[in-house]
Amino acid sequence: MSKRVQVIVVDDHRLFRMGVKAAFASHHPDVCVCDDVADGEALFALPSLATADLVLLDINLPGIGGVEITRRLRRHYPNVKILAISAENTAETVKAMLEAGINGFISKQNGDFDELAEAIRTVTSGIEYFGRDIAAIMFDVYVAKKNTSVVTDEFTEREHDIILLCRDGLMVKEIAVRLGISPSTVHTHKKNIFMKLGINNTMEMVNYALKKKIIRIDS
Repeated sequence: MSKRVQVIVVDDHRLFRMGVKAAFASHHPDVCVCDDVADGEALFALPSLATADLVLLDINLPGIGGVEITRRLRRHYPNVKILAISAENTAETVKAMLEAGINGFISKQNGDFDELAEAIRTVTSGIEYFGRDIAAIMFDVYVAKKNTSVVTDEFTEREHDIILLCRDGLMVKEIAVRLGISPSTVHTHKKNIFMKLGINNTMEMVNYALKKKIIRIDS
Protein backbone atom coordinates (compact mmCIF):
# COMPACT_ATOMS: atom_id res chain seq x y z
CA MET A 1 0.00 0.00 0.00
CA SER A 2 1.39 3.42 -0.96
CA LYS A 3 2.09 6.06 1.65
CA ARG A 4 -0.84 8.30 2.52
CA VAL A 5 -0.34 11.99 1.85
CA GLN A 6 -0.14 13.85 5.16
CA VAL A 7 -1.96 17.19 4.96
CA ILE A 8 -2.35 20.07 7.41
CA VAL A 9 -5.37 22.29 6.79
CA VAL A 10 -5.05 25.96 7.78
CA ASP A 11 -8.38 27.76 7.58
CA ASP A 12 -10.25 29.93 10.06
CA HIS A 13 -13.62 28.36 9.17
CA ARG A 14 -14.11 25.29 11.33
CA LEU A 15 -16.86 23.89 9.13
CA PHE A 16 -14.57 23.98 6.10
CA ARG A 17 -11.85 22.10 7.98
CA MET A 18 -14.38 19.51 9.11
CA GLY A 19 -15.72 19.17 5.58
CA VAL A 20 -12.26 18.55 4.13
CA LYS A 21 -11.50 15.89 6.74
CA ALA A 22 -14.84 14.13 6.23
CA ALA A 23 -14.61 14.22 2.42
CA PHE A 24 -11.11 12.79 2.33
CA ALA A 25 -11.87 10.11 4.91
CA SER A 26 -14.92 8.97 2.95
CA HIS A 27 -13.84 9.34 -0.67
CA HIS A 28 -10.07 9.90 -0.80
CA PRO A 29 -8.44 7.62 1.79
CA ASP A 30 -4.99 8.15 0.28
CA VAL A 31 -5.13 11.75 1.57
CA CYS A 32 -4.97 12.11 5.35
CA VAL A 33 -5.62 15.32 7.28
CA CYS A 34 -3.14 14.86 10.11
CA ASP A 35 -3.91 18.24 11.70
CA ASP A 36 -6.11 21.28 11.16
CA VAL A 37 -5.72 24.75 12.65
CA ALA A 38 -7.33 28.18 12.34
CA ASP A 39 -4.27 30.43 11.92
CA GLY A 40 -0.57 30.71 11.23
CA GLU A 41 0.57 30.82 14.84
CA ALA A 42 -1.17 27.51 15.54
CA LEU A 43 0.36 26.03 12.38
CA PHE A 44 3.94 26.79 13.37
CA ALA A 45 3.32 25.32 16.83
CA LEU A 46 2.40 21.91 15.37
CA PRO A 47 4.96 19.09 15.79
CA SER A 48 3.39 17.43 12.74
CA LEU A 49 4.58 20.29 10.51
CA ALA A 50 8.05 18.76 10.44
CA THR A 51 6.76 15.57 8.79
CA ALA A 52 3.76 16.83 6.79
CA ASP A 53 3.74 16.48 3.01
CA LEU A 54 1.54 19.48 2.27
CA VAL A 55 -0.08 22.52 3.88
CA LEU A 56 -3.51 23.43 2.51
CA LEU A 57 -3.44 27.15 3.18
CA ASP A 58 -6.29 29.65 3.14
CA ILE A 59 -4.95 33.08 2.25
CA ASN A 60 -7.19 35.33 4.34
CA LEU A 61 -6.43 34.44 7.92
CA PRO A 62 -6.45 36.30 11.23
CA GLY A 63 -2.99 37.33 12.40
CA ILE A 64 -0.25 36.15 10.03
CA GLY A 65 -1.43 36.37 6.43
CA GLY A 66 -1.07 33.71 3.76
CA VAL A 67 1.85 35.39 2.01
CA GLU A 68 3.94 35.64 5.17
CA ILE A 69 3.03 32.08 6.20
CA THR A 70 4.21 30.88 2.79
CA ARG A 71 7.51 32.74 3.13
CA ARG A 72 8.13 31.26 6.58
CA LEU A 73 7.30 27.76 5.37
CA ARG A 74 9.72 28.15 2.47
CA ARG A 75 12.47 29.30 4.86
CA HIS A 76 12.00 26.75 7.61
CA TYR A 77 10.17 23.82 5.95
CA PRO A 78 11.37 23.82 2.31
CA ASN A 79 10.24 20.24 1.69
CA VAL A 80 6.61 20.91 2.59
CA LYS A 81 4.40 21.62 -0.41
CA ILE A 82 1.98 24.55 -0.21
CA LEU A 83 -1.43 24.53 -1.88
CA ALA A 84 -3.20 27.88 -1.53
CA ILE A 85 -6.99 28.10 -1.47
CA SER A 86 -9.19 31.16 -1.28
CA ALA A 87 -12.68 32.46 -2.01
CA GLU A 88 -11.45 35.93 -2.97
CA ASN A 89 -8.78 35.97 -5.65
CA THR A 90 -7.19 39.01 -7.27
CA ALA A 91 -4.21 39.36 -9.60
CA GLU A 92 -2.24 41.03 -6.80
CA THR A 93 -2.93 38.19 -4.38
CA VAL A 94 -2.13 35.45 -6.88
CA LYS A 95 1.11 37.20 -7.90
CA ALA A 96 2.16 37.69 -4.27
CA MET A 97 1.49 34.04 -3.40
CA LEU A 98 3.36 32.80 -6.47
CA GLU A 99 6.36 34.97 -5.64
CA ALA A 100 6.26 33.74 -2.03
CA GLY A 101 6.64 30.17 -3.27
CA ILE A 102 3.33 28.27 -3.43
CA ASN A 103 3.12 25.03 -5.41
CA GLY A 104 -0.50 25.42 -6.42
CA PHE A 105 -3.65 27.48 -6.04
CA ILE A 106 -7.34 26.64 -6.38
CA SER A 107 -10.52 28.60 -5.75
CA LYS A 108 -13.08 27.76 -3.10
CA GLN A 109 -15.78 29.20 -5.33
CA ASN A 110 -15.21 27.01 -8.37
CA GLY A 111 -13.54 23.93 -6.94
CA ASP A 112 -14.86 20.86 -5.13
CA PHE A 113 -13.39 18.20 -2.84
CA ASP A 114 -12.58 15.88 -5.77
CA GLU A 115 -10.55 18.61 -7.46
CA LEU A 116 -8.93 19.47 -4.14
CA ALA A 117 -7.80 15.86 -3.69
CA GLU A 118 -6.47 15.80 -7.26
CA ALA A 119 -4.61 19.05 -6.66
CA ILE A 120 -3.02 17.65 -3.49
CA ARG A 121 -1.89 14.49 -5.28
CA THR A 122 -0.49 16.52 -8.18
CA VAL A 123 1.41 18.98 -6.00
CA THR A 124 2.89 16.30 -3.73
CA SER A 125 4.09 14.43 -6.83
CA GLY A 126 6.23 17.46 -7.67
CA ILE A 127 4.02 19.16 -10.27
CA GLU A 128 2.34 22.53 -9.73
CA TYR A 129 -1.46 22.78 -9.98
CA PHE A 130 -3.69 25.77 -10.67
CA GLY A 131 -7.46 25.83 -11.05
CA ARG A 132 -8.89 27.19 -14.29
CA ASP A 133 -9.94 30.57 -12.87
CA ILE A 134 -6.56 30.96 -11.15
CA ALA A 135 -4.82 30.14 -14.44
CA ALA A 136 -6.78 32.93 -16.13
CA ILE A 137 -5.58 35.38 -13.48
CA MET A 138 -2.04 34.07 -13.90
CA PHE A 139 -2.20 34.78 -17.62
CA ASP A 140 -3.05 38.40 -16.88
CA VAL A 141 -0.06 38.49 -14.54
CA TYR A 142 2.15 37.02 -17.30
CA VAL A 143 1.13 39.69 -19.76
CA ALA A 144 1.83 42.43 -17.21
CA LYS A 145 5.31 41.17 -16.30
CA LYS A 146 8.23 43.06 -17.83
CA ASN A 147 11.09 40.65 -17.21
CA THR A 148 13.07 39.17 -20.09
CA SER A 149 14.17 35.61 -20.71
CA VAL A 150 17.11 34.02 -22.49
CA VAL A 151 16.46 31.66 -25.40
CA THR A 152 17.71 28.15 -24.60
CA ASP A 153 16.12 25.34 -26.64
CA GLU A 154 13.52 24.95 -29.36
CA PHE A 155 10.13 23.52 -28.44
CA THR A 156 8.64 20.51 -30.18
CA GLU A 157 5.27 20.81 -31.88
CA ARG A 158 3.61 18.96 -28.99
CA GLU A 159 5.26 21.22 -26.42
CA HIS A 160 4.05 24.25 -28.36
CA ASP A 161 0.49 22.86 -28.24
CA ILE A 162 0.71 22.37 -24.50
CA ILE A 163 2.01 25.91 -23.94
CA LEU A 164 -0.96 27.28 -25.91
CA LEU A 165 -3.47 25.25 -23.92
CA CYS A 166 -1.85 26.26 -20.62
CA ARG A 167 -2.16 29.87 -21.72
CA ASP A 168 -5.89 29.27 -22.20
CA GLY A 169 -6.22 28.01 -18.62
CA LEU A 170 -6.81 24.33 -19.40
CA MET A 171 -5.94 21.84 -16.69
CA VAL A 172 -3.86 18.71 -17.27
CA LYS A 173 -6.82 16.35 -17.79
CA GLU A 174 -8.44 18.78 -20.21
CA ILE A 175 -5.19 19.14 -22.17
CA ALA A 176 -4.90 15.35 -22.32
CA VAL A 177 -8.42 15.01 -23.77
CA ARG A 178 -7.86 17.83 -26.26
CA LEU A 179 -4.60 16.33 -27.55
CA GLY A 180 -5.61 12.67 -27.26
CA ILE A 181 -2.81 11.76 -24.88
CA SER A 182 -2.65 10.64 -21.26
CA PRO A 183 -2.41 13.07 -18.31
CA SER A 184 0.95 11.53 -17.39
CA THR A 185 2.24 12.35 -20.88
CA VAL A 186 1.10 15.96 -20.44
CA HIS A 187 2.99 16.11 -17.14
CA THR A 188 6.08 14.68 -18.85
CA HIS A 189 5.95 17.31 -21.61
CA LYS A 190 5.54 20.11 -19.06
CA LYS A 191 8.52 18.82 -17.06
CA ASN A 192 10.60 18.75 -20.25
CA ILE A 193 9.61 22.36 -21.04
CA PHE A 194 10.46 23.45 -17.50
CA MET A 195 13.85 21.72 -17.69
CA LYS A 196 14.68 23.38 -21.02
CA LEU A 197 13.94 26.81 -19.60
CA GLY A 198 15.31 26.29 -16.12
CA ILE A 199 11.94 27.14 -14.55
CA ASN A 200 9.46 25.32 -12.33
CA ASN A 201 5.98 26.67 -12.97
CA THR A 202 3.41 27.33 -15.69
CA MET A 203 3.46 31.09 -15.14
CA GLU A 204 7.12 31.41 -16.17
CA MET A 205 6.57 29.05 -19.10
CA VAL A 206 3.77 31.09 -20.65
CA ASN A 207 5.56 34.36 -19.92
CA TYR A 208 8.64 33.09 -21.75
CA ALA A 209 6.58 31.99 -24.76
CA LEU A 210 4.86 35.38 -24.94
CA LYS A 211 8.11 37.33 -24.67
CA LYS A 212 9.77 35.28 -27.41
CA LYS A 213 6.65 35.47 -29.61
CA ILE A 214 6.30 31.68 -29.62
CA ILE A 215 2.64 32.40 -28.85
CA ARG A 216 0.58 35.59 -29.00
CA ILE A 217 -2.28 36.76 -26.81
CA ASP A 218 -4.63 36.29 -29.77
CA SER A 219 -3.18 32.95 -30.93
